[in-house]
Amino acid sequence: MLVLWNSIQSVLVVVLIMVLGFILRRTGWFDDRFGGTISKFIKNIALPASIFVSVLSRLTRGQLAAFAGYLAYAFLAVIIGYLLAFALVKLLKVRPGRKGIFINAMVNANTIFIGLPLNIALFGDKSLTYFLVYYIVNTVSTWAFGVFLISNDDPTQSKAKTKHQVDWKKVIPMPLVGFLVALIFLLLNIPIMQISFISSTLTYVGNLVTPLSLIYIGIVLADAGLKSIRFDRDTVMALLGRFILSPIIMILVLLIAGHFGASFPTLASQTLIVQSATPMLAVLPILANEAHGDVKYATNVVTTSTVLFIVVVPVLMTLMQYL
Repeated sequence: MLVLWNSIQSVLVVVLIMVLGFILRRTGWFDDRFGGTISKFIKNIALPASIFVSVLSRLTRGQLAAFAGYLAYAFLAVIIGYLLAFALVKLLKVRPGRKGIFINAMVNANTIFIGLPLNIALFGDKSLTYFLVYYIVNTVSTWAFGVFLISNDDPTQSKAKTKHQVDWKKVIPMPLVGFLVALIFLLLNIPIMQISFISSTLTYVGNLVTPLSLIYIGIVLADAGLKSIRFDRDTVMALLGRFILSPIIMILVLLIAGHFGASFPTLASQTLIVQSATPMLAVLPILANEAHGDVKYATNVVTTSTVLFIVVVPVLMTLMQYL
Protein backbone atom coordinates (compact mmCIF):
# COMPACT_ATOMS: atom_id res chain seq x y z
CA MET A 1 0.00 0.00 0.00
CA LEU A 2 2.90 2.34 0.83
CA VAL A 3 4.45 1.70 -2.61
CA LEU A 4 1.14 2.55 -4.30
CA TRP A 5 0.77 5.78 -2.30
CA ASN A 6 4.36 6.85 -3.02
CA SER A 7 3.84 6.14 -6.73
CA ILE A 8 0.60 8.13 -6.76
CA GLN A 9 2.31 11.08 -5.05
CA SER A 10 5.18 10.99 -7.56
CA VAL A 11 2.76 10.90 -10.47
CA LEU A 12 0.69 13.72 -8.94
CA VAL A 13 3.77 15.96 -9.04
CA VAL A 14 4.08 15.21 -12.75
CA VAL A 15 0.35 15.69 -13.36
CA LEU A 16 0.09 19.00 -11.49
CA ILE A 17 2.89 20.59 -13.53
CA MET A 18 1.25 19.27 -16.72
CA VAL A 19 -2.06 20.79 -15.57
CA LEU A 20 -0.27 24.10 -15.03
CA GLY A 21 0.94 24.05 -18.65
CA PHE A 22 -2.56 23.06 -19.82
CA ILE A 23 -4.25 25.91 -17.93
CA LEU A 24 -1.71 28.56 -18.91
CA ARG A 25 -2.04 27.58 -22.57
CA ARG A 26 -5.83 27.62 -22.43
CA THR A 27 -5.88 31.01 -20.69
CA GLY A 28 -3.60 32.52 -23.31
CA TRP A 29 -0.43 32.96 -21.26
CA PHE A 30 1.49 30.83 -23.79
CA ASP A 31 1.18 31.83 -27.44
CA ASP A 32 1.25 29.47 -30.44
CA ARG A 33 5.04 29.57 -30.72
CA PHE A 34 5.90 28.96 -27.06
CA GLY A 35 5.45 25.18 -27.13
CA GLY A 36 7.73 24.78 -30.14
CA THR A 37 10.31 27.11 -28.62
CA ILE A 38 10.65 25.26 -25.31
CA SER A 39 10.59 21.93 -27.16
CA LYS A 40 13.60 23.05 -29.20
CA PHE A 41 15.36 24.37 -26.08
CA ILE A 42 14.80 21.12 -24.16
CA LYS A 43 15.97 18.83 -26.95
CA ASN A 44 18.96 20.86 -28.12
CA ILE A 45 20.25 22.59 -24.96
CA ALA A 46 18.82 21.47 -21.61
CA LEU A 47 18.65 17.69 -22.14
CA PRO A 48 22.17 17.37 -23.63
CA ALA A 49 23.48 19.35 -20.63
CA SER A 50 21.57 17.13 -18.20
CA ILE A 51 22.83 13.94 -19.85
CA PHE A 52 26.43 15.24 -19.96
CA VAL A 53 26.38 15.99 -16.22
CA SER A 54 24.68 12.69 -15.37
CA VAL A 55 27.15 10.54 -17.30
CA LEU A 56 30.21 12.19 -15.80
CA SER A 57 28.71 12.25 -12.30
CA ARG A 58 27.25 8.74 -12.15
CA LEU A 59 29.06 6.55 -14.67
CA THR A 60 32.60 5.23 -14.35
CA ARG A 61 34.80 3.53 -16.90
CA GLY A 62 34.40 0.30 -14.97
CA GLN A 63 30.61 0.44 -15.43
CA LEU A 64 30.68 0.78 -19.22
CA ALA A 65 30.60 -2.99 -19.82
CA ALA A 66 27.45 -3.31 -17.70
CA PHE A 67 25.95 -0.31 -19.55
CA ALA A 68 26.54 -2.09 -22.89
CA GLY A 69 24.83 -5.18 -21.47
CA TYR A 70 21.74 -3.19 -20.50
CA LEU A 71 21.65 -1.78 -24.04
CA ALA A 72 21.65 -5.30 -25.51
CA TYR A 73 18.72 -6.44 -23.36
CA ALA A 74 16.73 -3.28 -24.08
CA PHE A 75 17.31 -3.72 -27.84
CA LEU A 76 16.17 -7.34 -27.57
CA ALA A 77 12.93 -6.27 -25.87
CA VAL A 78 12.30 -3.69 -28.60
CA ILE A 79 12.92 -6.23 -31.38
CA ILE A 80 10.44 -8.65 -29.79
CA GLY A 81 7.99 -5.75 -29.52
CA TYR A 82 8.31 -5.08 -33.25
CA LEU A 83 7.64 -8.74 -34.07
CA LEU A 84 4.47 -8.78 -31.95
CA ALA A 85 3.32 -5.45 -33.39
CA PHE A 86 3.76 -6.73 -36.96
CA ALA A 87 1.77 -9.85 -36.03
CA LEU A 88 -1.06 -7.76 -34.56
CA VAL A 89 -1.18 -5.53 -37.66
CA LYS A 90 -1.69 -8.66 -39.78
CA LEU A 91 -4.16 -10.25 -37.36
CA LEU A 92 -6.27 -7.11 -36.92
CA LYS A 93 -5.97 -6.14 -40.60
CA VAL A 94 -5.03 -2.56 -39.69
CA ARG A 95 -5.68 -0.38 -42.71
CA PRO A 96 -2.97 1.45 -44.72
CA GLY A 97 -2.13 4.84 -43.25
CA ARG A 98 -2.40 3.40 -39.74
CA LYS A 99 -0.03 0.42 -39.87
CA GLY A 100 3.22 2.30 -39.27
CA ILE A 101 1.56 4.48 -36.62
CA PHE A 102 0.17 1.41 -34.83
CA ILE A 103 3.57 -0.34 -34.73
CA ASN A 104 5.36 2.79 -33.51
CA ALA A 105 2.66 3.37 -30.91
CA MET A 106 3.28 -0.10 -29.48
CA VAL A 107 7.08 -0.08 -29.57
CA ASN A 108 8.46 3.46 -29.32
CA ALA A 109 7.98 5.82 -26.37
CA ASN A 110 7.94 9.50 -25.48
CA THR A 111 11.16 9.23 -23.48
CA ILE A 112 12.17 12.90 -23.44
CA PHE A 113 9.01 14.76 -22.47
CA ILE A 114 7.34 12.14 -20.27
CA GLY A 115 9.81 9.31 -19.66
CA LEU A 116 12.57 11.48 -18.21
CA PRO A 117 10.55 13.67 -15.79
CA LEU A 118 8.55 10.61 -14.72
CA ASN A 119 11.73 8.64 -14.02
CA ILE A 120 13.21 11.47 -11.96
CA ALA A 121 9.94 11.90 -10.03
CA LEU A 122 9.77 8.17 -9.23
CA PHE A 123 13.43 7.26 -8.67
CA GLY A 124 15.44 10.49 -8.42
CA ASP A 125 18.45 11.75 -10.37
CA LYS A 126 20.43 8.59 -9.61
CA SER A 127 18.26 6.70 -12.11
CA LEU A 128 19.33 8.90 -15.05
CA THR A 129 22.20 6.60 -16.02
CA TYR A 130 19.77 3.72 -16.55
CA PHE A 131 17.31 6.02 -18.28
CA LEU A 132 20.03 6.73 -20.86
CA VAL A 133 19.97 3.05 -21.83
CA TYR A 134 16.33 3.16 -22.85
CA TYR A 135 16.68 6.62 -24.36
CA ILE A 136 19.45 5.48 -26.72
CA VAL A 137 17.55 2.33 -27.75
CA ASN A 138 14.30 4.25 -28.25
CA THR A 139 16.00 6.99 -30.30
CA VAL A 140 17.72 4.55 -32.66
CA SER A 141 14.56 2.44 -32.93
CA THR A 142 12.39 5.47 -33.76
CA TRP A 143 14.55 7.29 -36.29
CA ALA A 144 16.36 4.38 -37.95
CA PHE A 145 13.36 2.04 -38.31
CA GLY A 146 10.11 3.45 -36.90
CA VAL A 147 9.99 6.45 -39.23
CA PHE A 148 10.69 4.08 -42.15
CA LEU A 149 7.54 2.08 -41.28
CA ILE A 150 5.38 5.21 -41.29
CA SER A 151 6.81 6.61 -44.54
CA ASN A 152 6.45 3.19 -46.19
CA ASP A 153 2.78 3.11 -45.16
CA ASP A 154 1.84 6.13 -47.28
CA PRO A 155 -1.62 5.20 -48.69
CA THR A 156 -1.19 7.67 -51.58
CA GLN A 157 1.87 5.91 -53.05
CA SER A 158 2.59 2.45 -54.37
CA LYS A 159 5.19 0.42 -52.47
CA ALA A 160 7.41 0.46 -55.52
CA LYS A 161 7.65 4.24 -55.46
CA THR A 162 8.10 4.63 -51.73
CA LYS A 163 11.65 5.38 -50.72
CA HIS A 164 13.20 6.07 -47.38
CA GLN A 165 16.59 7.29 -46.33
CA VAL A 166 17.86 7.33 -42.77
CA ASP A 167 18.03 10.88 -41.42
CA TRP A 168 21.22 10.70 -39.38
CA LYS A 169 20.54 14.09 -37.81
CA LYS A 170 17.53 12.49 -36.11
CA VAL A 171 19.18 9.14 -35.37
CA ILE A 172 21.96 11.09 -33.63
CA PRO A 173 20.09 14.07 -32.09
CA MET A 174 21.65 16.55 -29.67
CA PRO A 175 20.81 14.58 -26.48
CA LEU A 176 22.63 11.57 -27.93
CA VAL A 177 25.52 13.86 -28.93
CA GLY A 178 25.62 15.01 -25.30
CA PHE A 179 25.97 11.40 -24.23
CA LEU A 180 28.70 10.63 -26.78
CA VAL A 181 30.71 13.73 -25.86
CA ALA A 182 30.41 12.85 -22.16
CA LEU A 183 31.60 9.34 -23.00
CA ILE A 184 34.73 10.78 -24.63
CA PHE A 185 35.44 12.92 -21.55
CA LEU A 186 34.88 9.85 -19.37
CA LEU A 187 37.17 7.57 -21.37
CA LEU A 188 39.92 10.20 -21.57
CA ASN A 189 39.48 10.98 -17.86
CA ILE A 190 39.14 14.75 -18.48
CA PRO A 191 38.08 16.33 -15.15
CA ILE A 192 35.81 19.01 -16.62
CA MET A 193 33.20 18.63 -13.86
CA GLN A 194 35.81 19.69 -11.31
CA ILE A 195 35.72 23.18 -12.83
CA SER A 196 33.11 24.79 -10.60
CA PHE A 197 31.54 27.35 -12.93
CA ILE A 198 31.20 24.82 -15.81
CA SER A 199 29.70 22.19 -13.53
CA SER A 200 27.22 24.66 -11.99
CA THR A 201 26.17 26.10 -15.36
CA LEU A 202 25.51 22.69 -16.92
CA THR A 203 23.69 21.50 -13.80
CA TYR A 204 21.39 24.55 -13.64
CA VAL A 205 20.55 24.30 -17.35
CA GLY A 206 20.01 20.53 -17.13
CA ASN A 207 17.64 20.95 -14.19
CA LEU A 208 15.24 22.86 -16.46
CA VAL A 209 14.41 19.67 -18.40
CA THR A 210 11.82 18.20 -16.04
CA PRO A 211 9.55 21.22 -15.36
CA LEU A 212 9.70 22.52 -18.94
CA SER A 213 9.00 19.05 -20.36
CA LEU A 214 5.88 18.68 -18.23
CA ILE A 215 4.65 22.18 -19.09
CA TYR A 216 5.18 21.33 -22.76
CA ILE A 217 3.03 18.19 -22.45
CA GLY A 218 0.30 20.32 -20.85
CA ILE A 219 0.48 22.66 -23.85
CA VAL A 220 0.25 19.71 -26.26
CA LEU A 221 -2.82 18.35 -24.46
CA ALA A 222 -4.44 21.80 -24.48
CA ASP A 223 -3.87 22.10 -28.24
CA ALA A 224 -5.04 18.54 -28.98
CA GLY A 225 -8.25 18.93 -26.99
CA LEU A 226 -9.35 16.20 -24.58
CA LYS A 227 -12.84 16.12 -26.13
CA SER A 228 -11.36 14.59 -29.29
CA ILE A 229 -10.34 11.37 -27.53
CA ARG A 230 -11.90 8.25 -29.08
CA PHE A 231 -11.58 4.56 -28.19
CA ASP A 232 -11.90 2.66 -31.46
CA ARG A 233 -10.48 -0.86 -31.90
CA ASP A 234 -7.09 0.19 -33.27
CA THR A 235 -6.62 2.76 -30.51
CA VAL A 236 -7.50 0.29 -27.75
CA MET A 237 -5.15 -2.38 -29.15
CA ALA A 238 -2.31 0.13 -29.49
CA LEU A 239 -2.87 1.21 -25.88
CA LEU A 240 -2.84 -2.41 -24.69
CA GLY A 241 0.36 -2.97 -26.64
CA ARG A 242 2.08 0.10 -25.14
CA PHE A 243 0.91 -0.22 -21.55
CA ILE A 244 0.66 -4.02 -21.13
CA LEU A 245 2.55 -5.96 -23.81
CA SER A 246 5.61 -3.69 -23.89
CA PRO A 247 6.35 -3.83 -20.13
CA ILE A 248 5.58 -7.57 -20.05
CA ILE A 249 8.17 -8.12 -22.80
CA MET A 250 10.75 -6.08 -20.87
CA ILE A 251 10.01 -7.95 -17.64
CA LEU A 252 10.35 -11.34 -19.35
CA VAL A 253 13.64 -10.35 -21.04
CA LEU A 254 15.09 -9.21 -17.70
CA LEU A 255 13.83 -12.32 -15.87
CA ILE A 256 15.23 -14.69 -18.50
CA ALA A 257 18.54 -12.81 -18.57
CA GLY A 258 18.68 -13.00 -14.78
CA HIS A 259 17.98 -16.74 -14.94
CA PHE A 260 21.05 -17.15 -17.14
CA GLY A 261 23.28 -15.25 -14.75
CA ALA A 262 22.84 -11.57 -15.69
CA SER A 263 22.72 -9.21 -12.73
CA PHE A 264 20.53 -6.10 -12.67
CA PRO A 265 20.41 -3.47 -9.90
CA THR A 266 16.82 -2.95 -8.78
CA LEU A 267 16.93 0.64 -10.00
CA ALA A 268 18.03 -0.48 -13.47
CA SER A 269 15.18 -3.00 -13.78
CA GLN A 270 12.58 -0.54 -12.48
CA THR A 271 13.75 2.18 -14.86
CA LEU A 272 13.68 -0.06 -17.95
CA ILE A 273 10.23 -1.43 -17.06
CA VAL A 274 8.70 2.01 -16.39
CA GLN A 275 10.21 3.43 -19.59
CA SER A 276 8.77 0.52 -21.57
CA ALA A 277 5.29 1.65 -20.46
CA THR A 278 5.82 5.35 -21.21
CA PRO A 279 3.20 7.01 -23.47
CA MET A 280 3.56 7.18 -27.22
CA LEU A 281 5.82 9.41 -29.29
CA ALA A 282 4.69 13.04 -29.36
CA VAL A 283 5.91 13.34 -32.98
CA LEU A 284 3.61 10.59 -34.33
CA PRO A 285 1.05 13.07 -35.76
CA ILE A 286 3.85 15.01 -37.51
CA LEU A 287 5.31 11.83 -39.03
CA ALA A 288 1.84 10.66 -40.05
CA ASN A 289 1.12 13.98 -41.74
CA GLU A 290 4.39 13.82 -43.72
CA ALA A 291 3.45 10.34 -44.99
CA HIS A 292 -0.21 11.23 -45.71
CA GLY A 293 -1.24 8.82 -42.97
CA ASP A 294 -4.16 8.92 -40.54
CA VAL A 295 -3.23 12.06 -38.57
CA LYS A 296 -6.41 11.95 -36.47
CA TYR A 297 -5.59 8.41 -35.37
CA ALA A 298 -1.99 9.37 -34.55
CA THR A 299 -3.14 12.39 -32.52
CA ASN A 300 -5.73 10.29 -30.72
CA VAL A 301 -3.31 7.56 -29.60
CA VAL A 302 -0.76 10.13 -28.40
CA THR A 303 -3.33 12.16 -26.46
CA THR A 304 -5.07 9.09 -25.02
CA SER A 305 -1.86 7.40 -23.90
CA THR A 306 -0.59 10.63 -22.32
CA VAL A 307 -3.76 10.98 -20.25
CA LEU A 308 -3.98 7.29 -19.29
CA PHE A 309 -0.38 6.98 -18.11
CA ILE A 310 -1.50 8.78 -14.93
CA VAL A 311 -3.39 5.59 -14.01
CA VAL A 312 -0.90 3.12 -15.49
CA VAL A 313 2.21 4.18 -13.56
CA PRO A 314 0.92 3.64 -9.98
CA VAL A 315 -0.43 0.22 -10.99
CA LEU A 316 2.86 -0.72 -12.64
CA MET A 317 4.92 0.45 -9.64
CA THR A 318 2.73 -1.63 -7.32
CA LEU A 319 3.10 -4.74 -9.47
CA MET A 320 6.88 -4.36 -9.71
CA GLN A 321 7.35 -4.91 -5.97
CA TYR A 322 6.25 -8.54 -6.50
CA LEU A 323 8.86 -9.25 -9.21
